[in-house]
Amino acid sequence: MLTLYGRATSSNVQAVLWALAELGLEHTRIDCGESFGGLDTPEFLALNPHGRIPVLVDGDGLAIFESGAILRYLGAVYGDGVIWPQDPVARAAVDTWAEWAKVEVANRFTGPIFWRVVRTPAARWDRPAIRDAVDRFEHELAAADRQLRDHAFLAGDALTLADIPFGHVLYRYFDIEIERREFGALRGYYDRLCGREAYRKSVIVSYEMLRDSI
Repeated sequence: MLTLYGRATSSNVQAVLWALAELGLEHTRIDCGESFGGLDTPEFLALNPHGRIPVLVDGDGLAIFESGAILRYLGAVYGDGVIWPQDPVARAAVDTWAEWAKVEVANRFTGPIFWRVVRTPAARWDRPAIRDAVDRFEHELAAADRQLRDHAFLAGDALTLADIPFGHVLYRYFDIEIERREFGALRGYYDRLCGREAYRKSVIVSYEMLRDSI
């Protein structure tokens, strides 16, 4: 039995939910974090001493935290080579893009852009800082756009683990109130993701409960 701890509006939880859905894995999700609380309890800290979501528990004992580690575990144990290649050379190519997506993409979007736009009242927006952050973020998106001119997905012509830490950010990027550059290949890629039931179910989730909350 797989148990996922984390609220559905957390982008990192959404990445794990998307992987679970792509792999067709049954699981139980327990709301925690934000208004749900529960991250500072002894029971939760025994699962993740850092007190953050997501946490995946497999069976009675194995607890995994950090979304990237969870995704790799799911791909290795349950993926049958579908989203996480068994060949180490092919896997390295996927991992290259997955690491880039987590470090250079997700981290450049959530705090610098999303929190400043959605999680801050408009009257308190630091517009120059937002514009600068969007420019930095879109510099990374330009690299993905070039890659996607020749491939349907980041690491080739099929969805892999590289697409999940990258693609789960794009719904909010295309939806929030910012000016965006035109990226033709990236937009086509995003449209393909939106055509996947697992993406729609796990990622295209209202974030209204997070608005103006800080």
